[in-house]
Amino acid sequence: MTAEAEGQSMFRSFGTPLTVDPPQQIEPVSPRPRHRQGIKLGLALGGGAARGWAHIGVLRAMDEAGIRPDIIAGTSIGAVVGGCYAAGRFEDISEFALELTPARVLALLDVHVGSGLISGDRLGRRLTESLSGWSIEKLPLRFAAIATEFSTGHEIWLTRGNLTEAIRASYALPGIFDPRRVGGRWLMDGALVNPVPVTAARALGAEVVIAVNLSGAGYGRGTVIQDFGGESEPIPIVDALPAASELGFLSPVRQAASRMRDLFRRRRGTPGFAQVMIDAFNITQDRITRARLAGDPPDILASPQLANIGLFDFHRAAEAISAGREALQRVLPHLQEALEMAERSFLARQRSA
Repeated sequence: MTAEAEGQSMFRSFGTPLTVDPPQQIEPVSPRPRHRQGIKLGLALGGGAARGWAHIGVLRAMDEAGIRPDIIAGTSIGAVVGGCYAAGRFEDISEFALELTPARVLALLDVHVGSGLISGDRLGRRLTESLSGWSIEKLPLRFAAIATEFSTGHEIWLTRGNLTEAIRASYALPGIFDPRRVGGRWLMDGALVNPVPVTAARALGAEVVIAVNLSGAGYGRGTVIQDFGGESEPIPIVDALPAASELGFLSPVRQAASRMRDLFRRRRGTPGFAQVMIDAFNITQDRITRARLAGDPPDILASPQLANIGLFDFHRAAEAISAGREALQRVLPHLQEALEMAERSFLARQRSA
């Protein structure tokens, strides 16, 4: 098969995964839970940049409860954590997240002039080293990384082909990371069209779906303010750059650019470029998430409390992981009940067949 044909195969309809032994150096996670019969559990891991480390806590809490997913659909950072879990590299991604410091995060950023601010090659090499030898169809469980096609807006479910390339395409946040060309298509962050991919998990065969929404706090309280009009008033002087809680590891940049910042504050008094991008992404993702979940709600929804963690606070993994664990533990009784009900229904069908 040519490289082009192999890439195009990612976009074909779903089929039975190939039975191929994984690379010997990788010990995959068992894709089947220890206590269920005939019920496929799907896990939909949402996008949310650094807040996505909460997915690690969710998966740890599930594993401690003896519950393992058969199917994972991930968007953006959800594809990163979900793909590493599916390939048996869960401990690797956990250690990587916990070892990040602001300096180490900066060292991973290869800033350049291109389609995005960051080429992503350094981070991509780390993923390639960890996930070498894996294609999606060889994984021991069903997996899909969600991406968005540039120029058309098509929602692309990457269910075949190179795992690393699928993950990189899924987290290629516009303006930040360069888009990825996969199978003849330019792809970017899947959160633009499906931030919490419940639909993909169900389409891959999940009978029970638990979704993890990383944008459930903060902007979800937005409302409509009716009959509002502005009056002439002085424009207040505001900080032209976002708060350190949002930019996290970029706080040194704030210090280096303080004089320029003050100049812009005096002239314009408007929010800075980075703050506008962050707020626009947060609001858009929240609204799309609520619309998608209303149309296809999961059986169980876990919403980690992450409002105090900025999108780029990758060095705060311990806090995010703790929030993810707590979120799963809150819904664990409901998840166990849903699985038990599904299993009873399955066994009843078996007896009547």
